[in-house]
Amino acid sequence: MLKTNVGGIDRILRIVVGLALLAGFFLNADASMRWLYLIGIIPLATGLMGSCPAYSIFGINTCPMKK
Repeated sequence: MLKTNVGGIDRILRIVVGLALLAGFFLNADASMRWLYLIGIIPLATGLMGSCPAYSIFGINTCPMKK
């Protein structure tokens, strides 16, 4: 399992952005490049899992440290 590296506010923003992009996919049925909205799956998945592979690669951690 991946290490948790996404904090609370970051997680909420990822979920909201992911849901907004997926809603755009379903609401813009006649858009020419509609498939680009499916990129919303990535922030939604990383927000729900609490782990971002890109953050792991670059050594970023927005999750507060437990003392």
